[in-house]
Amino acid sequence: MSIDELIDSASLQAVVAPEPLADLLRRSSAMHRHLCPRQVLGARMGMYAGELLGLALPQTNKRLYTFVETDGCFADGVSVATGCWLGRRTMRLIDVGKVAATFVDTQSGQAVRIAPRPDVRELARGYAPNARSRWHAYLIAYQLMPLNELLNAQPVTLTVDLKAIISRNGLRAMCEQCGEEIINAREVIHDGKVLCRTCAGEGYYATVDRV
Repeated sequence: MSIDELIDSASLQAVVAPEPLADLLRRSSAMHRHLCPRQVLGARMGMYAGELLGLALPQTNKRLYTFVETDGCFADGVSVATGCWLGRRTMRLIDVGKVAATFVDTQSGQAVRIAPRPDVRELARGYAPNARSRWHAYLIAYQLMPLNELLNAQPVTLTVDLKAIISRNGLRAMCEQCGEEIINAREVIHDGKVLCRTCAGEGYYATVDRV
């Protein structure tokens, strides 16, 4: 079956990549009941990070830490490829609205940021010229394109304290204003009081009177 026939017959599950990428995409698509271009980008970025950092991925430990710059399908593609998950505290969302991620080897301190090339959409059309839509062309092309046409990788230095982000298990404090427990050393000291960030004025919500 040709690529174009595959697109027509299985547009939401079209895996044409070779292994091991194909297996990662099947796992990612099973979580979403479909496969999309951003899942492919996330998986390929994760695999590329393993090559650049010399790490065997997806990991079974917590050596690799990943910062993703948007959420959604893309982040799950990264997770499937790397073994970094929000629930395992090996991933953090820095939401700047970009399909990009920074991968950090917590042992060596080496970090690399990977993002799609700015012209990737234009290049992608050449890999599936008969696709019935641009979306379908991206879905197929991102699986097949060589890395030098698909992704840019840049060594970076973190401007955040990764050790403080990871913190330590078992650390607890009580907010002196709301009385709620704070874990992972996220409390702040304000006017000599131990406060959660919400009570210190850094919250993402405001309380309202009950009706």
